[in-house]
Amino acid sequence: MKALDRLNDLDAVARLRAHDATLFGESTEDIALANKNLGWTRLARTSEEVIEQIRQLARDISSSALTDVVLLGMGGSSLAALVLGDVLGANRDVRLHVLDTTCPRTINDAISSIDPATTIYLVSSKSGGTIEPNTLYAIFRDNADKTLGHEEGGRRFVALTDPGSPLEAVAASGGFRALVSTPENVGGRFSALTPFGLVPAELLGIDATELMRRAANMEAACDLPADENPAALLAAFIADARDDGRDKLTLVTSPELRSFGLWVEQLVAESLGKSGTGVVPVPELSDDYPLGYGADRAVAVLRLEPDQRLAEWVPKLREASPVTELVLRDLFDIGAQFSLWEHAVALLGPLLGVNPFGQPNVQAAKDATNAVLRGTLSGPESTASTADGSAITYAGSLPDPGHAEPSIAAALGHALAALRPGDYVGVLAYLPDIDGLMEPLRAVTPRVSAATGAAVTLELGPRYLHSTGQLHKGGPNTGVFVVVTTRDTADTPVPERPWDLRTLFRAQAEGDIATLVAADRRVLHIDLPDAAAETVSSLAHAFLNAAGVVWEE
Repeated sequence: MKALDRLNDLDAVARLRAHDATLFGESTEDIALANKNLGWTRLARTSEEVIEQIRQLARDISSSALTDVVLLGMGGSSLAALVLGDVLGANRDVRLHVLDTTCPRTINDAISSIDPATTIYLVSSKSGGTIEPNTLYAIFRDNADKTLGHEEGGRRFVALTDPGSPLEAVAASGGFRALVSTPENVGGRFSALTPFGLVPAELLGIDATELMRRAANMEAACDLPADENPAALLAAFIADARDDGRDKLTLVTSPELRSFGLWVEQLVAESLGKSGTGVVPVPELSDDYPLGYGADRAVAVLRLEPDQRLAEWVPKLREASPVTELVLRDLFDIGAQFSLWEHAVALLGPLLGVNPFGQPNVQAAKDATNAVLRGTLSGPESTASTADGSAITYAGSLPDPGHAEPSIAAALGHALAALRPGDYVGVLAYLPDIDGLMEPLRAVTPRVSAATGAAVTLELGPRYLHSTGQLHKGGPNTGVFVVVTTRDTADTPVPERPWDLRTLFRAQAEGDIATLVAADRRVLHIDLPDAAAETVSSLAHAFLNAAGVVWEE
């Protein structure tokens, strides 16, 4: 039976509209989980009061000099803001910095380039207990207090969190400028159209009313019967492709929409990658779109209407893969896309037999990080060293080839040789995302994919722990994971913590390796001697070499 027929048989659209939690499972746990996470379906159509409150806050803040907005968050509380800033916030007077990392060099770079006196810091955390935003708050609050004094330093901070969370108490005791409550019945990755996305949008001068008008129109369309419902049609396309063995959902976008792929990637991977099943989202990183993909690919094209170059490419893509094309009239249609994909992924839950609102393996990685920080857990010890000082570890179900003195290219070649038909490669890079450092890896990823015939994803750590990390451990065991870390000496002290930022950054990588190993995944860990541009470029070169591609400067 085709997926659209199954949705009709389940009466899935009407049950989602009615917030029928039994659509997502019959167990007490599944029903309770769904009941806590279904408040997003009418956000745009009931947003007038919320937008006015946020707009008043933005007016108050913007009445004084404001040059920068720094968002301290992770996962669902940060990626929608990153997309809105990138898609609609370019070339504005206020700059948005989304800091969803614990990399010391990235944080030090931000501290040195931002003046606290003209900056508003958004501490965004639904639970209020997430280690990354809490750690970053401690660092940036200490810097603001030293620069401006404690009282004025506190006035530079705004908390976005659920009512009653620990962050709410921190905001009260810390003299924050404002506390913005976020809806308790909306999960983080479904929260794009809540204050997590709308507050930074308004501070950048983005018209949230128009954004939500587009989203409201899509919400109404997603209430229609399945046969004419854009979310049901998208969900059915993805499910039918997956049932045909095409479980690598490749996201090809107009260049202006590239960052939206990161948000879709999180939503799809974290919602559906569990219980040994899932869909692997693969954002296309190249502007030179391939003529075709392998037999495990389905393609979702997100195109701006004026983008004729991509329009002309779609028929070529259709020659090798099933393609669904989503056309945006202009950039504000991104609001409609947030709503469309949230509804589609929710409908995919019952089609795949998973509850889209849980993320058990994300919690496992968090627990592993804490265990590393306590000293009760560590990643596997390295098994070999290369001439350039890199340490190599073969872990999990990736066998050690026994090379006494391997090169990075040889180690990568061994990992690529472990690929089976339908497998993918996940490059998990704990590197600073500054000064174009990641560009060599971004540039070679599509070329390695073309050479091997396997989908290759490039993930930034620790961001991915709160998105694709769920799929890596909880989804099908079809990934070969290359974890890249460095022994870079840059560091940042963390006030009132027994560890520094460098220690946390390393612990998150080691904790994830341990979790991948526990899930019997194939893991290659490359520990580079430093995070210099030349070192990262050499790694990219080695990756091409391992795939049999000639390096071209």
